[in-house]
Amino acid sequence: MAKCAICEKAAHFGNNVSHSHRRSNKMWKSNVKSVKVKTANGAAKKMYVCTSCLRSGKVERA
Repeated sequence: MAKCAICEKAAHFGNNVSHSHRRSNKMWKSNVKSVKVKTANGAAKKMYVCTSCLRSGKVERA
């Protein structure tokens, strides 16, 4: 499972609860993309980054 390299956001687990209150397993996946990112020395590196980190400007695309 992919995890954000910046904020380490990953999948969350819990229960799906029906109207009759029966429970089954559920997984919420974070919106993680494979992106080429500029590193500190100016080189490009491929990383998994969530879309909230991309939108907030925590990383810069190469």
